[in-house]
Amino acid sequence: MAQKDYYQILGVGENATSKEIKKAFIKLAKKYHPDSNPGDDRAADKFKEINEANEILSDAKKRKQYDDLRHFAHAGYGGAGSQGFDINDILSQFGRRGGGGGAGQGYSAEDLGGLGGIGDLFSNIFDRGGRFRQQRYGPQKGQDHHAEVEVPFDVAAKGGSTVITLMKEGPCEKCGGTGAEPGSKVEKCPQCGGAGMISVSQGGFAVSRPCPRCYGRGEIVSEPCHKCGGSGQTAGRKRISVKIPGGTPDGGKIRLKGQGQPGASGGPPGDLIIKVAVAAHKFFTRKGANVYCDVNINLAQAVLGSNLRVRTLDDKRAVLKIPPGTQPGTTFRLKGLGIDTGSKVGDQLVTVGVDIPKKLTTEDKELFERLAASLKLKH
Repeated sequence: MAQKDYYQILGVGENATSKEIKKAFIKLAKKYHPDSNPGDDRAADKFKEINEANEILSDAKKRKQYDDLRHFAHAGYGGAGSQGFDINDILSQFGRRGGGGGAGQGYSAEDLGGLGGIGDLFSNIFDRGGRFRQQRYGPQKGQDHHAEVEVPFDVAAKGGSTVITLMKEGPCEKCGGTGAEPGSKVEKCPQCGGAGMISVSQGGFAVSRPCPRCYGRGEIVSEPCHKCGGSGQTAGRKRISVKIPGGTPDGGKIRLKGQGQPGASGGPPGDLIIKVAVAAHKFFTRKGANVYCDVNINLAQAVLGSNLRVRTLDDKRAVLKIPPGTQPGTTFRLKGLGIDTGSKVGDQLVTVGVDIPKKLTTEDKELFERLAASLKLKH
């Protein structure tokens, strides 16, 4: 099974720059696009071949893998010269024929795992049994949709829900997702029988490829929908209620199954992946499952001690015992009053500051002076 020469398909040299590859692809794509060649099966096949070549050569990593394999073959192992290279010959050089090594048997891409990028490229060509992979032109899952939402600190900590508005694709209201103008005919493709794929025998292999008449859709539309252009999908605003689990951290992600972009050819929709941004709180901060806060006490409370009522996450008040002689910056721990992450429950850590009076009455000043004298403090 000879591998295609993607450079030859695009008409560029193997040292072509990314700009030269892009320019060649655009020129050929315009020439062979199905819209410019209605009913021309050869043009349709050529267009798909051009797209395939561009997908490999415009990606630096894929191009490196492809070049490794191509140069390996041209060095004499493939025996196919500039017209391509034969995968069977390459594998036979290593005595690694899968399925017992008989003709027509599958080959395992894992046999070339030690060749680095070449092995990766073979993994894209073969499945685990050594059979050629079929490209996915039938029903395909839609792409995942990514969004970000800001939620209040309390909602992220304790759990709750929020509503987000997204611009996303959905079935066209005019055609109902069929892609056909209302009143026009949608018929099963007579060439592939509605399967979207046809089987072609090449070199002893049965290879599936997209039907050239319906381009893999399985249906023939006589007149495309004027609103969606025949895609069956239009973009619009959609409001979605999102449940925020308790303990969700800043930057945490929530996946909603089936709420992403619609699938192609009847495939299931993708997922909606929401990144959570937790808004700042005026009293609490958070680190892991623990929450932190600062409170101030007066000088008498710090010196004599006191029982202080402190706000907690559940909007109740916990009693914090301040011992006599508490110094500014002392941190106290309230066990189990932090965030429940599902795997653990954190604590609440309270750091105490002491308010020093800025203005004193004459009586207050006399009292402090008597206290200083009693404690033998110099001022």
